[in-house]
Amino acid sequence: MEERDVAAVQAQLGREIRGAAEVAHRCPCGLPDVIETAPYLEDGSPFPTLYYLTCPKAASAIGTLEERGEMRRMQERLAEDPELAARYLAAHEDYKARRDKAAEAAGMPLLPEGMQTAGGMPERVKCLHALVGHELAAPGTNPFGREALDELPEWWRSGPCVDVMMDGELP
Repeated sequence: MEERDVAAVQAQLGREIRGAAEVAHRCPCGLPDVIETAPYLEDGSPFPTLYYLTCPKAASAIGTLEERGEMRRMQERLAEDPELAARYLAAHEDYKARRDKAAEAAGMPLLPEGMQTAGGMPERVKCLHALVGHELAAPGTNPFGREALDELPEWWRSGPCVDVMMDGELP
């Protein structure tokens, strides 16, 4: 990742990045809002979350959806709709394939078979932040990530979530 992106993500998270590999998606304001992380952290710990949502404005908007009970409604639909369940399983498989590709590209071993992917896939709807991160990084792959995005306000309209200046730059 470029120095400016690292600075932006660290400002968004309020801490140092762990295991970041690259920017997976940029907010319309131009800053990273999803990063791709390595399948293992620097200390060797498995890190199954490939796509990590970093924008605090987006995270806050998604938190509002979670508070409204959207995950519960999605979970109910998942149990009742075989077509939706098949699309969610496909999202899970897509996530695993992308994570395996990232591990191979980094020269890391694949995570163990049966390791979770993200957001509760494929049987549960557990974290909309992870599902939205997947959908932003790989558009058209995650049905619940897409639904959540469609419900969100345009969080970037009021400007960037963080102010990142590098040496010699003006705000």
